[in-house]
Amino acid sequence: MSGPALHLAGVVLPEGEHRDVWVRDGRFTFEPVPGAETVSRGGWLIPGLVDAHCHVGILRGGGHAEDLAEVRAQALTERDAGVLALRDCGSPVDTRSLDDDPELPAIIRAGRHIARTRRYIPGLGIEIEPEDLVEQTRVQARRGDGWVKLVGDWIDRAVGDLAPEWPADVVAAAIAAAHEEGARVTAHTFGTDALPALIEAGIDCIEHGTGLTEDLIGEMARRGTAVVPTLVNVENFPGFAQAGEKRFPTYASTMRRLYANSGAVVRAAYEAGVPVFAGTDAGGGIDHGVIADEIRALCEAGIPAEAALAAGSWKAREWLGLRGIEEGAQADVVVYETDPRAELDTLQRPQRTILRGRVVA
Repeated sequence: MSGPALHLAGVVLPEGEHRDVWVRDGRFTFEPVPGAETVSRGGWLIPGLVDAHCHVGILRGGGHAEDLAEVRAQALTERDAGVLALRDCGSPVDTRSLDDDPELPAIIRAGRHIARTRRYIPGLGIEIEPEDLVEQTRVQARRGDGWVKLVGDWIDRAVGDLAPEWPADVVAAAIAAAHEEGARVTAHTFGTDALPALIEAGIDCIEHGTGLTEDLIGEMARRGTAVVPTLVNVENFPGFAQAGEKRFPTYASTMRRLYANSGAVVRAAYEAGVPVFAGTDAGGGIDHGVIADEIRALCEAGIPAEAALAAGSWKAREWLGLRGIEEGAQADVVVYETDPRAELDTLQRPQRTILRGRVVA
């Protein structure tokens, strides 16, 4: 349900031009709308932010929400941070009943994680063996909103370190099956060894990607394969290492090395032309509502401030099939008092939020 006609005036990004913008029937127009209420004047107008990697319904202390009120609260926390679209990269909670809630961001789902038996966080994913991967990929492709999420690597207790979960030929068949179903595929990877097969098979995105090498980055750039680095989660790697060091010292060493190189990997990917998007991995060990921290972390890794902002706003929206501030587009916009390209910290302080043409904050 759209709200009343609205009027905003300010600098519209990414173009950087001062414009008057109206909202009519929940959509942007640049044609004046008589009687529209002016709700913002003089700020910076940014297409709604995107958290391109989060988990709606997974709880910080472990497990998942049993009550949709908890899930709704997570989504509201994101919205209050200026996030008007979420790419849910795997959750055991069915959130579709929230789709018609006018107060909540859009949720673009990847179904449930698909993981190898006993090779992922218990209770969160569908755990199978390789012979079932293609079939399960088709199942999740039909359940999701155009995405499937694979667990590409995880600790293998038999070797005491990160290791691939799937044989290369099975990965290739599964990714091909998802594409046949009209879905894109992404994969969790921390280490390096799982990446060549995933990239060669035509995967659409890599999550985290801390194990990327120069050669793999070059191949991703050639193919247009995206990466969502989740740097606010990578900050936890030293803690992961410490927790596992007694039983798995090799794994601990790997995690420390990946952490040390993580910023350089992100910078190299960006400079090579790999599409980089902002995602926090919220849910589980990361609080919701920290997209501003992730955009800041991308900048600190070496991505220019405006490009880091684009990775969490207009570029991410385009990647996910969402529009920006343009004629006829759904009116999702966040207004800031100062220019976030010059001062990324301003992202912590949204002044006005309009979601689907309604003022929600």
